[in-house]
This record gives sequence, structure tokens and C-alpha cells, in this order.
Amino acid sequence: MKTANLGVLFAIELVALGAVGAYGFTRDVSAPLAWLLGMAGLALMITTWALFGSQKARYKTRGTVRVAFEIVWFGAGVVALALSGAYIWAAVFAAVCALSKGLAVHWNQ
Repeated sequence: MKTANLGVLFAIELVALGAVGAYGFTRDVSAPLAWLLGMAGLALMITTWALFGSQKARYKTRGTVRVAFEIVWFGAGVVALALSGAYIWAAVFAAVCALSKGLAVHWNQ
């Protein structure tokens, strides 16, 4: 179960990135602006994860700061899904994130 949860943790990171990118790329604006929104969203998500969220992050976050960071970071994926009209998927994604992150804390992952 612990190994499976590590896979789920990686998958939810990818889903959050994909949701934010897809939201930006599919806006009803001119194509260049949609590309800019999609790329900017992805760049912001990737940069913040690399700096604060990854195992090799330059600025490690711990405790309450880590919880707040992950709520905002994964919450961006939930919000992007909801704003895209995928309300059920947003709720499912939020539930999977909460369950997987809760297990990760319990198992010291």
C-alpha cells in the first residue's frame, strides 16, 4: 500500500499540472494569449514545486508551511478543474489528494 501511495502522490502532481495547463490553453481568447496563459500557469506551478515542494527543493518547507503550500498548490489544480466546468472531477481530485496526502503523513512518506 505504501508503494502504491507513492505512485498516487506522483500522479496527483501530474494531474494538478495538467489541470492548470489545460485551463490556460483552453480559454476562449486568441490563440497566442491562450498559449501564454497555459505556459505561464505551467511555469508557475513547476517553478514553485521545484523551489518549495520537491524532495530536492532549494527551500524545504516543513510543518504548517508545508501544509499551506500543498493546499495552495494542489488547490490550484482543483480550482482549474472547477473553472473548466469539471465539477465532479474537481471534487474527486480534491478527495484523492486529501486521502493520499493524509496517508503520506501517516506513513512518513
